[in-house]
Amino acid sequence: MHDPMGPLRESTRRAFFSQAGLSVGALGLGSLLQSSATAEERPALAPHFPPKAKNVIFLFMAGGPSQLELFDNKPKLMELSGQETPASFLEGKRFAFLKGNETLLGASRPFQQSGESGATISDLLPHHRKIADDVCFIKSMKTDVFNHGPAKIFQQTGSPQPGRPSIGSWVTYGIGSEAENLPGFVVLQSGPRGPRGGSALWSSGFLPTNHQGVPFRGQGDPILNLRSPDGFDRESQQAFTQAVGDLNGLRYDAVGDPEIQTRIAAYEMAYQMQMSAPELMDLKSEPQHLLDLYGAEPGKPSFANNALLARRLVERGVRFVQLYHTSWDQHGAEQSLEEELPLRCKQVDQASAALVLDLKQRGLLDDTLVVWGGEFGRTPMGQTNKPTGRDHHVDCFTMWLAGGGVKPGITYGETDELGLSVTENQVHVHDLQATILHLLGLDHERLTFRFQGRDFRLTDVHGRVVREILS
Repeated sequence: MHDPMGPLRESTRRAFFSQAGLSVGALGLGSLLQSSATAEERPALAPHFPPKAKNVIFLFMAGGPSQLELFDNKPKLMELSGQETPASFLEGKRFAFLKGNETLLGASRPFQQSGESGATISDLLPHHRKIADDVCFIKSMKTDVFNHGPAKIFQQTGSPQPGRPSIGSWVTYGIGSEAENLPGFVVLQSGPRGPRGGSALWSSGFLPTNHQGVPFRGQGDPILNLRSPDGFDRESQQAFTQAVGDLNGLRYDAVGDPEIQTRIAAYEMAYQMQMSAPELMDLKSEPQHLLDLYGAEPGKPSFANNALLARRLVERGVRFVQLYHTSWDQHGAEQSLEEELPLRCKQVDQASAALVLDLKQRGLLDDTLVVWGGEFGRTPMGQTNKPTGRDHHVDCFTMWLAGGGVKPGITYGETDELGLSVTENQVHVHDLQATILHLLGLDHERLTFRFQGRDFRLTDVHGRVVREILS
């Protein structure tokens, strides 16, 4: 039946949502406490089984750090450096830019066995040697995608195409957050630029939007438009928030759109964060010896500051903290292994190790899972000469995990003598995702969301829990 009021109703609805979105704080906030979600928007907010970890800090090295210069020592590759790659080694392999006539390239950095575990770590990461016995190195990682943007999205969402929920969104959808006045999923960025893939890396996809990651800025206001205008006092802000919440509540009763509940919670969360966010970001409250441990400098945006903020976030109950540090894409020419890789390592080495040591000293490492790595690795063949670089490599690379139910001081998986293929205990990206969820008490096959007629999950139809690395 034709509804003569239909266009008017739709116009009014559009006007209401466009006007209701213009508020102090709401513009900058995309993720909220899961306690604000309605029962229809979320599962039971309980783990499927007892978890080992409560929180995750994912240190993402965007661009693909070279495992061959950092963790996977290959003496044979050094011996054969400059020679042609055996044709049998290249059969069935895919690369982004190699032409097929490149020669093998040995690592130019010395390696050293570290800790009682004897983990091999290069001199580019001297601070990592302090945590060798706290970390599980996975040298047999594999992914499916060799271009940066899609590979990052694949690592974070389980699909190379934008539009799927990120792992942080799946986690908060599954078990919520313990933070009372901060989002459950926070994103921190550092490096020369933002990561390729952009906001698709922390999108909630088809999950309710209150599970989207919230980017915090490293200096100034942590979230844009969060601060009240001059002359707008706390009481006025509270009255405004209450009035808008009441109006949105009336609209929800009328149309039942669950996104209106998200909007209501956004105003409430923005109001709470006006007090909590500035205190969180004030690193000057940390003792000098801890600032020195991380190499953090309050007021100056850096990976070190973000690593310290990550610890402060999980202390306050934030469930999932994602750090991105960019420009690990050393192909040669402008981005070389000789100059750019040491610079990137210097920017993250000390703070990465400090985070593990700090969490351990505070008794937080037992239930905080720390993950370190990029979207793929680098080839054992050089891409250019003087300066040198390496191409993207999907068939093997290294990541490490610490805390949160992972065995410390072990190395899992092996690659061949040239570092071209996995020879033992392959761990696919979907396996890593399944394992992270498992440590949080979530079964990756049961954590699903029905969308467009079928049940979706983070690992799609793949993935196994890597039980061999669990404590």
